[in-house]
Order: sequence, then structure tokens, then C-alpha cells
Amino acid sequence: MTTINPTPTSLPLALAEPTVRVPRTWTTLLFAANLGLWMAFFTPIQVLLPIQIARIDAGAKESMLAWVMAAGALAAIIANPLAGALSDRTCLRIGGRELGRRHAWTSGGAVLAAAGLVLLAHQQTILGVALGWAGVQTCLNAMLASLTAAVPDRVPVVQRAAVSGWVGIPQSLGLVVGAVLTTAVFTGLISGYIAIAIALLLLGLPFALRTTDDPLPRSHRPPLSIRTLLTDMWISPRRHPDFAWAWGTRFLVQLGNALGTLYLLYFLTDGVHHPDPETGLLVLILLYTAGMMATAVVSGRISDRSGRRKAFVIWSGVEMAVAALILAIWPTFPAAIVAAILLGGGYGVYLAVDAALITEVLPAATNRAKDLGVINIANAAPQVLGPLLSAPIVIHLGGYPTLYVLTAVVTLLGSAFVLKIRAVR
Repeated sequence: MTTINPTPTSLPLALAEPTVRVPRTWTTLLFAANLGLWMAFFTPIQVLLPIQIARIDAGAKESMLAWVMAAGALAAIIANPLAGALSDRTCLRIGGRELGRRHAWTSGGAVLAAAGLVLLAHQQTILGVALGWAGVQTCLNAMLASLTAAVPDRVPVVQRAAVSGWVGIPQSLGLVVGAVLTTAVFTGLISGYIAIAIALLLLGLPFALRTTDDPLPRSHRPPLSIRTLLTDMWISPRRHPDFAWAWGTRFLVQLGNALGTLYLLYFLTDGVHHPDPETGLLVLILLYTAGMMATAVVSGRISDRSGRRKAFVIWSGVEMAVAALILAIWPTFPAAIVAAILLGGGYGVYLAVDAALITEVLPAATNRAKDLGVINIANAAPQVLGPLLSAPIVIHLGGYPTLYVLTAVVTLLGSAFVLKIRAVR
């Protein structure tokens, strides 16, 4: 077991503000768990689902993909904060031993999501794909809620941006590894889904099995009722304005990301006319990930040392907007290569620093997972709104140039919102 020695505190360990730096083994296991999670999230979105839907209905693939993505994102919007709220209230006891409140959700979500991916692989109708993806998203978001809470639960503020940088890298690296697995190793659609399911289990479960998960004393458990769960989902912008602005920043930047990445495979096929769009997509993903890995941890460490967050978020938004404008103005593969590197570099800075910033504006330690679940709505909601905006733009309102100009505008606006946050420099 990887353990962390806490400092004495009047609060139970599960609620105390961490002060001792986490060791590398803990960060490595969390990195691996997130790698499996994001492989399961993004490989279907970018590779498997577009191929599966094009086989079912090639003539309406753009609109059908949009509806499937929207169904999955809607499930995520509901599941993530709900699972987080339940995780905050989890008090388990087996054989007289009290268990922690997070790891059961991590392991349970991984197992159920893996089973859901296998079932999804065999769907041959758009309705079946939509329902299957919604089920997978529900389970993955239960896992995500508990993993996201691990950073404020365990990592002190002076280390959070650096750790968040490592935790953010799997969001792109997972897609790279998943794309390689499903385009070069397991080239069949069904075998691709099964490979991702196995990877999710192998990478995700060790964190739950080998790290400490402090139990929550029943005396400190928040009230548990349907009414309480529902009312706790509302976090007043008037009482917690910094949290509200952080939510707005995350929502708009992720909306820009959704607008800019959802149709990359179709963009290469119909906009760039690439002779091998699937290979081209893999190249862009590799370059994007290289850019992200080059900036995420470094920018996180610099942010931790300086104590500043806002400037990094603003700069990342500018860089991502420039990348989107390149795609809008020059729809060629060499331009797409440049854009991928810029987008990855900007997103790496954003993921590391914004994640740390958000943990510093959470309203209460007792509701960390739920509050981060509310933040994760800002990740999931754009997956609903993005497809609904993208499909009519691509089909009726100017095509890919208009789509990528809108991506730039939304991303810039989102990064500017961070200036309204007062409690963080």
C-alpha cells in the first residue's frame, strides 16, 4: 500500500487539508488510472464511434454522431456530480473494518464501464449505440468523480499544479495509446472496444487497490436524502463567485475544445481531402499529445513556485485560439500539423494550471467530490452543446471555417473569464 502520513488535525483525515507532499508512486498510480479512464473516454469519441456510426448510416454520419455524443454527455452531466455527492457520503464497513469513501467508486466504475464497452461494440443501430454510450459514460463518470477528488483530498496546494499536470497528460496520451491500439494493433471494431475495456481495468484498478483511502466517520457524513442531494447540486454564484467564474472558464474553454475536435476525422476526410484520414488523425493526435506533454508539468511547476494561476490560463486560451484560426484559414494537412502542436501546447498549460486553480476555490472540504462533479458538468455539458452547434454549422452555416472561427472566439472568451476570480492570483 502506498501511504501518506498526514499532519495532526482536529478534522478527520478524510476532510483535513493535506500538508504533506504526495510521493511519486502515488502520482504514478493516479496517472495510470487516469490513462485508462481517458482511453475509455476519448478513443470511442475520436476513433471507434465515428467508424461504427459511419458503417450504420454513412449518409447522415455527422448528425448521427452528434446525437450519440449528446446522449453520452447528458448521462455524464447527471452521473458525475451525483456520483461525487454519493462518494462524499460513502461510509463502508466490511468485516468490522471501515473503508474509504473514494476507491469503491473508482473500482466499481471501471468494472462496469469495461462491461459496457464490450456491449457497445456489438450494437448495430444508432439507438443501441446511443444507449450503450450513455451507459458507458455513466460508469466512467462515477470513476472520474472519485479520481478527480483525489487531488484536493491528498495533494497540498503548493504541489497541486505540478501533480495536476501529470494527471492532465493522460487526457491526450490516452487517446494516443487508444488510437494506436485500435488502428494499428486491434484493427477490428469489436476487438478495438475489447482492448480498451481491458486496458481500463489493468490501468485503473491498481490505484484503488494499492493506495490509502481514508474513511469518513459517520459523525461527519453530510445528510443523505434525495432532497439533500438535489439541493446540494446548486452552488450559489452570489455566495461563491470565484467558484462560479471558475466554472464559466472551464465551460467555455471545453466548449471550444469540443467544437474544435469532434469532427477532426471528418474534417480530414471532407475538408482537407486527406488520402488516409485515419492515419492523418493519428499523426495529429501524436503531435497534439507531444505539445501537451511538453508544457503540462513544466507550466504546473512554474505556477506552483510563483503562486500564480491566471496568467497561465489566459496564455493557454490565446494559444488554442490561434490554433483554431489556422484550421479555419488554411484547411491543409501541413497547417493542421502546426495547429495540432499549438493546440496541444496550450491545452497542456490550461489543464495543469486550471485544475489547480479550481481546487483552491472549492466551497467546502465535506463536498469536494460533489463540487468537482459540478465543475465536471462544465466538461460534459459542452459535449452536448458542441455537437448540437457543430452539426448545423458544418452542414448549413459555412462548414469547417465557420466552425473553427467560432472555436477561437469561445476559447478566448473562456480564458478571459479567469480575470474575474479574486481569491487566486
